[in-house]
Amino acid sequence: NKMSAGTTTQTKTETKLATVKLWNVVLLNDDYTPMDFVIAVLMQLFDKSEDEAYEITMAVHNNGKGIAGTFTKEIAYQKVSDVAMAAQAYGHPLLAVCEEQ
Repeated sequence: NKMSAGTTTQTKTETKLATVKLWNVVLLNDDYTPMDFVIAVLMQLFDKSEDEAYEITMAVHNNGKGIAGTFTKEIAYQKVSDVAMAAQAYGHPLLAVCEEQ
């Protein structure tokens, strides 16, 4: 077990943290969906308190859109689908979209 003179072994370890892109689920305003329904959706599908749901609903109403939550891409698209199914079930045109942060 002889090492050659002048040979050095160096080990370089790099740790890279994977950055997961997050997506906002955004509710869009329309002239037909009742505010009470939007509040209920936010509370049931996005686990918002009644106060949080009201604030987001008012943002949707006043600004044309409001962020319901921020998730990984897969979960965000599932939430958009959940909103669409709930809106369709109750006959409302409420629409949610995903926006990359």
